[in-house]
Amino acid sequence: MTNLNRRTFLGTAATATMAFTIVPRHVLGGHGYVAPSDRLNIGYIGCGTQGIREMIPLLADPGVQIVSVCDPNKFTQDYFDWSQNGIRNDIRKALEDPGWGEKLTGIPGGRDIGLELVNKYYARTREKGSYKGCTAYSDFRELLEKESGIDAIKIMTPDHLHAPVAIASMKKGKQVVTHKPIANRIKEARATIELAKTSGLSTHLLAYSRLPELDAIMGWIKGGFIGTLKEIHNWSNRPVWPQWQANPSEVMQVPKGMDWSLWLGPVPDRPYHLHYTHAVFRGWYDFGAGSIADMGHYSLFPLFLKMGIGKPAVSAEAYATTTCTFKGKVSTGLVNDVAFPLSCIVRFEMPAQAGFDAFDLVWYDGGMRPLVPDEVRKAGKSLKPEGMMFVGDKGKILADFRGENPVLLPESSMAYLKKEETDKSVYRGNDIWTDPFRNKAQTPGSFTLAGPVTETILLGAVALRARKKVEYDSATMKITNDPDANKFLTREYRPGWEI
Repeated sequence: MTNLNRRTFLGTAATATMAFTIVPRHVLGGHGYVAPSDRLNIGYIGCGTQGIREMIPLLADPGVQIVSVCDPNKFTQDYFDWSQNGIRNDIRKALEDPGWGEKLTGIPGGRDIGLELVNKYYARTREKGSYKGCTAYSDFRELLEKESGIDAIKIMTPDHLHAPVAIASMKKGKQVVTHKPIANRIKEARATIELAKTSGLSTHLLAYSRLPELDAIMGWIKGGFIGTLKEIHNWSNRPVWPQWQANPSEVMQVPKGMDWSLWLGPVPDRPYHLHYTHAVFRGWYDFGAGSIADMGHYSLFPLFLKMGIGKPAVSAEAYATTTCTFKGKVSTGLVNDVAFPLSCIVRFEMPAQAGFDAFDLVWYDGGMRPLVPDEVRKAGKSLKPEGMMFVGDKGKILADFRGENPVLLPESSMAYLKKEETDKSVYRGNDIWTDPFRNKAQTPGSFTLAGPVTETILLGAVALRARKKVEYDSATMKITNDPDANKFLTREYRPGWEI
């Protein structure tokens, strides 16, 4: 200080004062404050029951701003859901309004509900008085054209629209997060994944989760506890929705406020029917991808990543329930070309890769499951309605549906294992994709990692529709033993919706 003159000292002091008084806005805003310039602006496409349910935690995230919603359905109360008042009660809780929806008689959904939820939530938490900053569209293409400030698109539509929305969004430079599957046709999925790779945009498949128990399972397999892996079995109690055996013949009026043509998207025109829509769409070949796509992504996507599987199945062979009806008084078998069966078993042949010899992956749904292993039966136990089992030539591992709570069979073998603390950080909520999106980084559930599991799962539907074992060459994206089955890798497109 003795070497500083008065002017230098005062200048230095002023600079120091500024350093302490000009503080970041997020500090002045208090805990949890995120500057508007740092928020991830999201266009939310799909405002059905699941879309509304998943919208609520995003609204509570200070680092996210939902700026636009989209759904071809304006407003309706004819949705299906897991409970009569679940959605209404979730909205009441989010808005802290116990009287919200008191005049509703059914289960609500549509873009008007999404718009109201967004505006009222932000009005309550971020602004004084009213908030009307969210926009609403019936057509996602119009949203993408007009809303230039959007950073990312979240897709909560039926399966048949996932690829068209994702591709259109990435072509507009938007990051994309989608519910499973990426598409319900192999060629559409491949096109979506390839665009994600070439664009470099951040993408995320919501079925991803980090399952620490898979580390233990892989350690046991590589440690030789079950010998050479031969089979993996995975079973689900889905479907939990009705599945029909033919297209409905009943004629229904398109509900007021619903753009049926937009809802169909790439699927050729057909008469409207309620049973195609809402939670029931998954059962139709045109609109859904079956129980294996609904649930199998949750169990198989993390497993494929943990095993390092980089190639899809080379074949699939499916076994489906049969159904019949009476024509007059004569029993007649039904040939179902339009919907997934009530239950099925699909055996996939997985090629040798990533340190594993070739093995079979067997999927079961609709109440089907493997025969109870001798080790389980002798212990007086049975298999749970959902589960996973690894079979080697010297032993087995039995676990819950996604590999949780694994045990060696017989369970007495567990006594020889060293007990280790398991990392319990399984899932971090939306941060798992919103944080990377803000940093323009890839997520651990990126589309670019989902090709093998996606093509494997969708190959099961091809085998069901072909009614025979299909052999698949992923390099050429062709069924090699039945050329006619290649039509199931794609679809007939409505003009203007081709991919």
